[in-house]
Amino acid sequence: MFADRIEAKWIDAFCEIFERCAVKPGDTAAILSETQSRALNIHLAELALLRMGARPFHVVVPTPRNREAVPIRSTGASIAIQKLGPVVSALQQAGFVVDCTIEGLMHAAETPEILKAGARILNISNEHPEALERMVPDTALERRVRAAVKMLRGTKRMRVTSKAGTELDVDMVGASTAGVWGWTDRPGTLAHWPGGIVVSFPKSKTVNGTIVMAPGDINLTFKRYLTSPIKMTLKDDYVTDLEGEGSDAAMMRSYLAAWGDREAYAVSHVGWGMNPGARYEALTMYDQRDTNGTELRAVSGNFLFSTGANEFAGRYTSGHFDLPMMGTTIELDGVAVVREGVLQEVFG
Repeated sequence: MFADRIEAKWIDAFCEIFERCAVKPGDTAAILSETQSRALNIHLAELALLRMGARPFHVVVPTPRNREAVPIRSTGASIAIQKLGPVVSALQQAGFVVDCTIEGLMHAAETPEILKAGARILNISNEHPEALERMVPDTALERRVRAAVKMLRGTKRMRVTSKAGTELDVDMVGASTAGVWGWTDRPGTLAHWPGGIVVSFPKSKTVNGTIVMAPGDINLTFKRYLTSPIKMTLKDDYVTDLEGEGSDAAMMRSYLAAWGDREAYAVSHVGWGMNPGARYEALTMYDQRDTNGTELRAVSGNFLFSTGANEFAGRYTSGHFDLPMMGTTIELDGVAVVREGVLQEVFG
């Protein structure tokens, strides 16, 4: 069991990532958290910023009541701010925002307004710092992710296949693509730590085919490696059938149905992991309360398929699955960027 004690090495790691975010002496920095945030990471962020000569201040909001019928996990869409004007204003003026909310501001309703004001946001994933310290900044990773983003933005069609039976077709025309390498140094941008992911949000009625998740693939919402196959049929973005005889499929069916929301069955984003330092087996190394699973999203060569909200297709819901799949082949306009789970040398 980890001891939630301040360690100098963790302050060092936070300083490294903040330096990549262009934090300079005298800079103001807002540390956004909620009452149920991981206190250790909040404290480490403050100490690192002070060590660097920055001027941090805290914005703390009460963790809102969950008014859904089911637990909410791994959405990337924090509702902690609750559209409070003074909070939004403070973050806009901060310049640099350290996001320590539980779910993160990646898809939060207030984020566009904060970014438009020129603030830059670094979401520190809700992990124990023992995991964060291994995901150190990597200039080579930034270069490869940027190259992948450029390639995806010029792609017309993505095809994903696997020996397990996956046959997925994605029309990429008009898709919105983003890459995260673990830090941000430009005004009006957001990143999360750990990084090493490229994802696209397809337009409406662009995703069709079959996805077969094999044992060993991952349901990150449940923080669980699958032990039995799951087959999903997709038509015009929506999961129309979810088959499987084991408990993995049964829990997914139950969770999706509990939302009572058709949009929970829709495709959120598609992409793949690119971080060679991210470990597939990491989920076995931490108690569930000590991990948010962001490392698993970044595992090199995984196909990251997600259901739920996709604002670029006009779909909004709190239901969300992140489903990293191993052993797939991903082709962009006929060029394999991942082959049977191995990232190809096409990004430099």
